[in-house]
Amino acid sequence: MPPNVHLLIIDPQNDFCDLPDAYLPGGVDAARPSLAVSGAHADMLRVAEIIGAGGDAINNISVTLDSHHRLDIAHPGFWSSAANAAVAPFTQISAADVRAGKYLPQNPQALSRVLNYLDQLEAAGRYQLMVWPVHCEIGSWGQNVHAAVRHAYNRWEESTLRSVNMICKGANPWTEHYSAVQAEVPDPDDAATMPNRDFLDNLAQADCIYIAGEASSHCVRATVEHIVADFGAANMAKLVLITDCMSPVNGFERQARDFIAAMTANGARSVSAAQVMAELRHKAAGG
Repeated sequence: MPPNVHLLIIDPQNDFCDLPDAYLPGGVDAARPSLAVSGAHADMLRVAEIIGAGGDAINNISVTLDSHHRLDIAHPGFWSSAANAAVAPFTQISAADVRAGKYLPQNPQALSRVLNYLDQLEAAGRYQLMVWPVHCEIGSWGQNVHAAVRHAYNRWEESTLRSVNMICKGANPWTEHYSAVQAEVPDPDDAATMPNRDFLDNLAQADCIYIAGEASSHCVRATVEHIVADFGAANMAKLVLITDCMSPVNGFERQARDFIAAMTANGARSVSAAQVMAELRHKAAGG
């Protein structure tokens, strides 16, 4: 039986792509990507090419979507500084900063909940809170999928009569949600922040999971790390990182390199888009 191939595309959204002018909206909807990752547009064109070349050889496609409210614990409008000034994007905030009054939530009633969150986040040891530019705001152009990727998977849906599995994450404003599997600090009152068992079980049925998306330093990394934690070492060979279909947030190149090195050292494969297309063509030919 031919292998079951699953293509996982993590956050292929406008706000993360360094789009050329031809891809930008005009008129009343004029906008630019708010958190553009260098190289992401070219990454997404290669993803679209893979989908087009893969055809029936791709059994399933999953697309994750960062989906945030404007007021979010990781957005500037949530915070103010000790001088009651705005907090700039790319500011890191620790629990100690908040206890010292260096940064505070604009809503004083949120202080206790914020401190509890930061304490749990830092105890997990994965991330420190980062204030990002407002991005992937629910309903905005920036939340939308890169046009070339969407057109490619629409054609795949029509030709295979299968639907892309769309996974939204990040709508809870009280916790960061880099990973498509679960939030960094799950909210016990919000099932959407807890481990996404349906998503994991769907992936587990595949023999090969090709992984692409943005950004390799953050959402791709966090998602894959959670998948690995669920799959275990025995299933690492299923995971295939398409390294020229993902790029890091500017300034976080080392984190991306370390992530890819750690995954490949533990049994995942690292390939190029050209290699993926050759493998899919081989499968389609019955190889």
